[in-house]
Amino acid sequence: MSQDMENRRRQVLIVDDEIVNRLMLGNILNSEYDVLYAGDGLEAMEILHAQSNRISCIMLDILMPRMDGREFLRQRRNDEKLCMIPVIVLTSEVGSEVETLDLGASDFLKKPYDDEKVILARVRRLVELTENRRIIQSTERDQLTGLYTKQYFYEYVTQQEYYSPGRLMDVVVLNIEKFHLVNEIYGRVYGDNVLRETAAAIRRNLGDQGGIECRTDGDVFYIYLPHQEDYNSLRDRLQTSLDTQFPKARVRLRIGVCLMKPDEDIEIERRCDRAKSACDTVKDIYTSPVAFYDEDMQQKSLLSMRMISEVESAIEKRQLQAYFQPKFDITGPVPILCSAEALVRWNHPELGMISPGAFIPLFEKNGLIQKVDYHVWREAAAQVSAWKEEYGVSIPVSVNISRIDLYDPGLVDKLTGILKEFDLSYDEFYLEVTETAYVGDEKHIVDTIMSLQELGFHIEMDDFGSGYSSLGMLTSLPVDILKMDMKLVRDICRSRKNRYLVSSVIKLAHYMSMRVVAEGVEEKEQCDLLREEGCDVIQGWYFSKPLPADQFTRFIKEKKQAEGKG
Repeated sequence: MSQDMENRRRQVLIVDDEIVNRLMLGNILNSEYDVLYAGDGLEAMEILHAQSNRISCIMLDILMPRMDGREFLRQRRNDEKLCMIPVIVLTSEVGSEVETLDLGASDFLKKPYDDEKVILARVRRLVELTENRRIIQSTERDQLTGLYTKQYFYEYVTQQEYYSPGRLMDVVVLNIEKFHLVNEIYGRVYGDNVLRETAAAIRRNLGDQGGIECRTDGDVFYIYLPHQEDYNSLRDRLQTSLDTQFPKARVRLRIGVCLMKPDEDIEIERRCDRAKSACDTVKDIYTSPVAFYDEDMQQKSLLSMRMISEVESAIEKRQLQAYFQPKFDITGPVPILCSAEALVRWNHPELGMISPGAFIPLFEKNGLIQKVDYHVWREAAAQVSAWKEEYGVSIPVSVNISRIDLYDPGLVDKLTGILKEFDLSYDEFYLEVTETAYVGDEKHIVDTIMSLQELGFHIEMDDFGSGYSSLGMLTSLPVDILKMDMKLVRDICRSRKNRYLVSSVIKLAHYMSMRVVAEGVEEKEQCDLLREEGCDVIQGWYFSKPLPADQFTRFIKEKKQAEGKG
C-alpha cells in the first residue's frame, strides 16, 4: 500500500442549517476525519452524488429548510449507493429516535452534544462496523449473478433451520449441460449472460417462497426451497426462460433433488452433495432431466465411501487380486495360447466379489487408480516369473495403464523397476493404453507412451472403436498392437457392414505393421470369421473368463503339452 493511501483520512459529512452547530461538531471530528459541510438535505445530496464513494459517515440534523432530515432519509433509503453510508441523526426532538431509526438511521446524538470523546467513539465504532459489513457483503454475493456464494448459502440455511425448525425444505442442484461449449462457441460474455439469466429465472420463480439460492462451481446452482410437488414443472419454467432469451444456444438444464423427510436431520452440505449426485445421474440423458436422490443412490454412495476408505487395506491384505484372461493366436489351424491380460478383482471378506465396474471408475476420478494399477502390475509380473520358474513357459501378460498413470513422472521408473525386480524382459510385459487416452493427441501423454515404446515395451491400444479416435491418427501414435473393442466384434456375424468394418480395421493395422487383438469373442462363429478376416489374436469367454492364477495354470499345462507333442 502506498504512503498516500496509508495517510488518507476518512470523510464525514455534517448536514445542519445552523453554522455554529456545524463548526462545533466539525472541530470535534477533524482530529480524526476530513469534514465536509452541507446546510440542508439538498446540498448534502449534491455532495454525496459527486463523491459518495469517499464519505464514511453522515451527521444529519432533522429540522432544516428545503429538505429536512426525514425527507433526506427517505430519498437515501431508495438509493443503492447512499443507503450504504451510515447516518447519525442530530436532534433535540423528544421521541424522534424511533422514527429516524425506522427511516434507516444507524444511530443518533442528542443536542446539546455529549462529551467530545463519546462523539468520536460513536462515530469511530459506526464507521468500523459499516466497513466490516461492506467487506462481508463483498464476499457474500457472487459478483456475476448476485446470488449467495456457497459458504454464505450454507450459513444462512443453517441459521434458517435453527430459527425456523419443522419446515419441509428440499435442496435442488441445477446444472447447465455442457456449459463450456456455450463459452467456446459464443464467447465468455454470452456465457456470463446465460448465467445471469439463469439466476434471474431462479429468483423470479422462487423469490416469494422463502428460499435461498447460490451459484457455485461455474455453472452449478444450489437452491434451498419449500417442498414442491412437481419439480419437472419447475425445471420446465426455468428452461423456458433460457430458451426465450437464448434460442440459438439451446441451453439445457438438468436438476437433482434431495427431498427432506420430516424425521431427518442432515446438514446442508450433505444434502447438497446428495442432490448433486442425483443431478449427475441425468447427465447427457435428454429424455429425463430431473432426478431424485433415493435409497439406491444412498447405498451406492455409502459403498463408494467404503471402497475409498478400504482400498489401501485391501491392497495390503491382498483382497485386490490379479485375474488372467487368456489370449489365443489364431493365425494357424489350431488356436495357441500366446499371452494373457491381467485384470483386477476385489474379493471383499464381507461384500464378496465386487465388480471392477463399481470401483475402477470411482478410483479413476479420485486418483486412487494409481495405487491399484501399481499393485496389479507387480502381481502380474510376479505371476509371470512364477510360471516361468515352475513350468519353464513364458506367458507374456498385458497390464492396463490408465490416463492418470501417464501423468505420473515416475511411471517409467516404476515399470522398469518391476521388470528388474522379477527378472522379466520387455517381451513378457505388455502395456495396454485405452484409446481415449490418445484422443486429443496431448503431447505429454504421447511422449510418455513413446518413451516406453522406445525402451522396448509393446504398446497395445485398448478398446479401439469405442471412443472418438480416427483411423488416420494411428499413423502418428506409438502403437504396436491394436485391440478392437468388443462392440465391433459383437455383431460381426449378424451385420455385413460390421464385418466389413472389422475387416478394414484389420487390413489397415496390418498395413502399418500392427498385430490385431479382438476382445469379447464369445462364439465359435465369431472366432471363425475373425480368422478368415486375418485377425491375429482373440480374447473372450469363448475360450475362458478371467481366472485366478491357480486356475489359469490349466492353459499353461495344455500349451506345454502341445509344445511337447510338436
